[in-house]
Amino acid sequence: MANAAVVVIGVGNALRADDAAGVLVARRLRPSPGVEICEQSGEATALLEALRGRAAVLVVDAAAGAEPGRLHRLDASAQPLPQRLFGSSTHGFGVAEGIELARALGVLPPVCIVYAVEGGRFETGAPMSEAVVCALPVLAERMTKEIETLRHAETRDA
Repeated sequence: MANAAVVVIGVGNALRADDAAGVLVARRLRPSPGVEICEQSGEATALLEALRGRAAVLVVDAAAGAEPGRLHRLDASAQPLPQRLFGSSTHGFGVAEGIELARALGVLPPVCIVYAVEGGRFETGAPMSEAVVCALPVLAERMTKEIETLRHAETRDA
């Protein structure tokens, strides 16, 4: 990951219904020069290491919410993630905690954007919510546009 201008981290568990959203969106994205796409379970210390030394990171994950399928774009480099979305995690000590640990240690990337899709089902073996399934291509398209914007900014700055 060290040479990638943009790192995309898809977070989730493909066996836990809507919790698979982050990894499924990451799998929809096309690798391209200057972009690295990886998947993680959402464990905070692994996320911390993935953030360390990066210039631009996009994280995509499922979040708790009252409206399955609702999309969020959050600038984690500017402020902490909202507790209402990331207050509890199927990952235990998860994405929000990993980002805040990176901030506290001074290793949070200058650009750290978190895309989240609100989920409603997180049981092992359950199917994804229809609203979340429908939101995945929309979210992948939004992220693709942001990746291109970040890649072009990196090219201009180089």
